[in-house]
Order: sequence, then C-alpha cells, then structure tokens
Amino acid sequence: MAKITAPRGTQDILPAQSEKIRNIEALLLTLAESYGYRELRTPVFENTDLFERGVGDTTDVVQKEMYTFEDKGGRSITLRPEGTAGAVRSVLEHGLLNEALPLRVSYLTSCYRYEKPQAGRLREFHQFGVECFGAAAPIADAQLILFAKHIFDIFEVDNISLEINSIGCKECRAKYYEALKEYFESKKDAICGTCVQRLEKNPMRILDCKNKECRDIAKESPVILDYLCEDCKEHFEKVKEYLDLNGVNFKVNPRIVRGLDYYTKTVFEFVSDNIGAQGTVLGGGRYDGLVEELGGKPAPALGFAMGIERLVLLLEALDYKFPEAKTADIYFCNIGDNALKAALSLSEELIADGFEAAIDLVGRGLKAQMKYANKIGAKYTVVIGDDDIENGVLKIKNMETGEVSESDFINFAENFENLYLEQITQKEFEYLNIETEEE
Repeated sequence: MAKITAPRGTQDILPAQSEKIRNIEALLLTLAESYGYRELRTPVFENTDLFERGVGDTTDVVQKEMYTFEDKGGRSITLRPEGTAGAVRSVLEHGLLNEALPLRVSYLTSCYRYEKPQAGRLREFHQFGVECFGAAAPIADAQLILFAKHIFDIFEVDNISLEINSIGCKECRAKYYEALKEYFESKKDAICGTCVQRLEKNPMRILDCKNKECRDIAKESPVILDYLCEDCKEHFEKVKEYLDLNGVNFKVNPRIVRGLDYYTKTVFEFVSDNIGAQGTVLGGGRYDGLVEELGGKPAPALGFAMGIERLVLLLEALDYKFPEAKTADIYFCNIGDNALKAALSLSEELIADGFEAAIDLVGRGLKAQMKYANKIGAKYTVVIGDDDIENGVLKIKNMETGEVSESDFINFAENFENLYLEQITQKEFEYLNIETEEE
C-alpha cells in the first residue's frame, strides 16, 4: 500500500522547528501588546464574497489562487487567503468600531493559496498581522512602519531594506488609471491575457503581474506619484518626515502597488535578498475604503502582515541564535514497581510546579533508562530503588557537572526547585563575571 504524504505545498512543522516558531510568535505578540494591539482569531474559512469584495476580483489571489468550494448547504466557501478581510468582517460583525478608537487588533493565522510551491512560498502558510482602525493621520502610518521595523530590530536583522510608496485615493487614482490605460493599450499585443482583462477593470493590477514580459513592459509605465492629489501628496510627505525624524532609512519605490485591491495611500514592504526570489518578508499599508466596501460606515484603517515561514528562512540564513531547545528538567529512573509508583508521584508534583519531569514508560532496565535520560538531555536524574524508598532519601544528580545532592521524599519538590534556581543563578553570575572581565 502506497504511503500517504502531506499534500503538495504543505509541510509538517516538526517539534524542533515548532519550538523556533513558537518563540518567534511569542515575541511578536508581546511586541504587538506594547503597541496596544490585542489578539483576534477568525475562522479558517469565510463566505467567498468576503474575499471577492475585499481582496478584489481582479487580483491574482481571487482569480487564480483561492481554495474555493461548495459546502453541503450549497454555499460558496473559501479558505482564507489572507488575514485582513476576515479581521474587518469580524470587527464589523461584533460592533468593535463602536468602542474607543483607534481599535488595534493582531493575529497569528494560517492562510491558503494555490501557488507554485517554492522556498518561502507554500500553499498553506502562516502570517502574523496587525490592523488599526479609526486613525487617518499620517502619524499612524509612520508608527505602523516603526512597529514593523521594531520586529527586525528584535531579531537583529540589519540587512533588510524598507521600500515605501503612495498609491493615492480614488480621486487621484482615476487620473492615473487613464494614463495607465493609454500606455498599456499601445502594448496590448505584448501583455498576457489576464492583463488584457485587467486593462479595463483595474489597470494598476498589471503592475503586480508575475509574468516577466508584463513586468518588463510595466517598467516604462506612468508613475502614480506624478498623479497624487494634494491631500495624498501631503499625507505621503508627512509619513516620510516622521520616518526621517526617527532615523529610519527607506527608499521610495513608485512601482510598489501590493497584491490586493483594498490598499490606498501609503504602501510599504520590507525586503531581503537572503531568501531567494521571495524577497518581501513583510508588507502592508493603508486601506481606508475597505470597511465601507464590506458594509460598514466609512472608517480609515491600515495594517501589515508578514509570513512566518519567510521570517524563519531569513533568520536561519542569517544564523540567528534561537533559544536552546527545551529539554527535560529531571528524569526519574526506577528499579522495581514500588520505585515506579514513587517516580510517578514525584514527577506529578514537579509538573504541577511547572517543571518538565519524565519517567520510564516502557519498562526499560536501569542502564537503558540512564541512556534515555542522556538522549533527551535531562538536566538532572534521580535513581529510585527499594533502599531509597526505605531510607526516604533521594540522590539528585546534575548531568552537566556530575554533582550529587540529597533530598528527603517529603520535601523533594521544594528542595529540587531551590537546587534548580541556585544552578541558574550560578550560571548567570558566572556569565556576568566573564562579561565584566572582557570589558
């Protein structure tokens, strides 16, 4: 019988990798809280029209990449291809915009797009994202970008570049669309069939086409910055001014339009050349019309999202020092049934105190148990035999130093905790001494 494997474009996240990702996610959520963002969780699937209306029916995401199916009730359902549309739907459905504004939410979520799998691009992937509702001023754009930059500062990523652009509002974009139509009409025979369709509905989408010929032709097309109205121009200048004041290096890239139709005014990307062709690690911007588009009262909004898999790829490429993998704090070896019962009771007591305590579950001999304790990297071991139970005293061995300490049964948990903390304090003290001597 053929072996069943994971579907193409998906991956299993094994324990070693999952520990890295959990560490990353914890740091991201903690930083989000520092900026006033609270976590939001939405369903993995939504009604299809949410994404057709929100993401835009001329985007590659809607036209080519969504996982859409009919459920047993005959409804068209789509696995979420991105996080923003679902977040806006949730905020509107639960009346959160009636609360104090600005409203800030964050999320860690899985997304699904039918794309050609490659490094940094999977059909099931994970995003960290934030959305801010009710803030129209350019200071909000600047702080959002500073938040994003702060992420890379935390992970000590310095070879990443920030690119920003303004794609204007409905008014100034209407003039820009006309200029684009005029330009691409003369190139109609050279662009792909999809872009020919986009020419009438949304010519700006041509700038985001993945087809090489279309991208080459687009290089000479009109630039949105030449068509900005006074309000959009002033907004963009203010954003740049705030970034300059905070010492943020950036490049204005007039070709950034982002891959989703809901963006307005400021758009930005953090790009790295350390992860191959999929260089954008984080992207976002303002989407002032989306709340109204999805049935709410007009409300300014902005946000960003970053691919967790791409961030991991980047950090691994830069040899980022992830925290050491967690190992068992203590392993109880036992000799006989009574000793096994004692090991079970003591391990439960330590687990209740927050330690990782392990015991023999498969009936190994003492030698095999010690081997296993080494294999799982247990920090301490205790051997329990009939004599130890009779005497009521246990010997705790530090597997790194070989030192042995004693404890009675009754106060074992308390004594072990004190011993554990003492060793940590000692290590920290030694580390500080080394640092001081080096200085």
